[in-house]
Amino acid sequence: MRPHRHTELYRPCVGVALFNTRGEVFVGERIDTPGAWQMPQGGIDGDETIEQAAFRELYEEVGSNNAQIIRVADRKIRYDLPDDMRERLWGGMYKGQEQTWVAARFLGADSDINIKNHDPAEFSRWKWIALDQTIELIVPFKRDTYKQVIALFKDIV
Repeated sequence: MRPHRHTELYRPCVGVALFNTRGEVFVGERIDTPGAWQMPQGGIDGDETIEQAAFRELYEEVGSNNAQIIRVADRKIRYDLPDDMRERLWGGMYKGQEQTWVAARFLGADSDINIKNHDPAEFSRWKWIALDQTIELIVPFKRDTYKQVIALFKDIV
């Protein structure tokens, strides 16, 4: 059996709970995993701040960064990738991700959302849902992360 190339490192990442005026959050269905939905998230590039990374990810995955940051979480959340995914993602460099979550208020209209804005697109469909419903839609290995995100931002709803 070939040893994993991943280290014990966690990829620095930002996640965004993007709230609409009804207190619902944006979720997209992953193109590469039909049936798996998630909130926007992605790696932090180089010297980006958390806020810069959040706005970039919104622009890439939602198609609009017309949002206002409500709160940046005061703690990071780590999750480990399943063993079968570690070799495929990021060249096997990371054990998982360490995310800083940001709550933001979407200031645009639904017509401003364009999930095909970035090539390649990450999502095939999108919708607004209650924050606590995200647990039912997320892949199993991220459920604990989403429980923590709900606890961090439930007062915003």
